[in-house]
Amino acid sequence: MEAATPTAEQQLNEIKTNLAVIRQKIADACVKAGREPSSVRLLPVTKTVPAERLRIAYAAGCHEMGENKVQEAREKSEVLSDLDIKWSVIGHLQTNKVKYITRFANEFQALDSLKVAAELDKRLQSAGRGMDVYVQVNSSGEASKFGLPPEDVEDFIRQLPNYSSLQIKGLMTLAIFSTDHDRVRTCFVRMRELQERLRQIAPAGLSFDELSMGMSGDFELAIEEGATVVRVGQAIFGKRPLPDSHYWPGFG
Repeated sequence: MEAATPTAEQQLNEIKTNLAVIRQKIADACVKAGREPSSVRLLPVTKTVPAERLRIAYAAGCHEMGENKVQEAREKSEVLSDLDIKWSVIGHLQTNKVKYITRFANEFQALDSLKVAAELDKRLQSAGRGMDVYVQVNSSGEASKFGLPPEDVEDFIRQLPNYSSLQIKGLMTLAIFSTDHDRVRTCFVRMRELQERLRQIAPAGLSFDELSMGMSGDFELAIEEGATVVRVGQAIFGKRPLPDSHYWPGFG
C-alpha cells in the first residue's frame, strides 16, 4: 500500500523544520569559525522539486532559489511569476541558453567562459540591466567538473571589466564528492586562498568578497573555511529521485 501524499500543511511544516535545523547548523559552524551567522546566505537548491512544492517552500521562507538547469529554472520562474522569488542559475551555461536567463535570473554563479561573459553582457545591455555573477572554479581538479582551473582565474578576471553589466561578486565551486573530510576541506581552503589573492589584484569594480561553496553534505566545512553562500537542496526538500551523478558531473 502506497503512503499517502503529505498535505500542503504537512509539507510546509516539514520544510520549516528542515530550514530551522539548517540555519542552526549554519549558526553553529559560524560560532566555531568565529564568524557572525548573518555573514552566510542560505541558497535553497530547487532542482527536481516541483513548482507546487516550491510555492509551499516560499510560504516557509524560501524567497531565493537556485537551479542548475536553465530550462527547468525558466519553466518554474514562469509558473511562480506571481511570487517575488530571486532566481539564481548555479549550473553550467551554454551561450545559446544565455538569452533565457537574462529574462528571469537575478544571479549567475557559474561563469567560466569569456564567450558566455560576452553573450551575457550583450543580452543584459539590451535589457538595460545588470546581473550579479560569480566565477566558477574547479577546485578539485576533476576533469568531469566545469569551472576554471585555479591557476587560470587571475588571467580570466582581468578580462571581465570589458563586460560592464556583469557585477562580479565572488567565486563559486563544487568540492570533491567524498566522505573524506580532509579532501573536501582542501578544496575549500584552495578557494579561500584564491579569494585572498584576487582581492589584492582584482581590477577596479570587481568584488571577490563572496565565496559560494558547500552543499547539503559539506556546508559546515565550507563555512569554517570562509563560505558566504551555501547551496542546500536535499537537506531542505529531501532526497532527489535520481542520484547526484545525474545532476552534477563527477558525483556518484
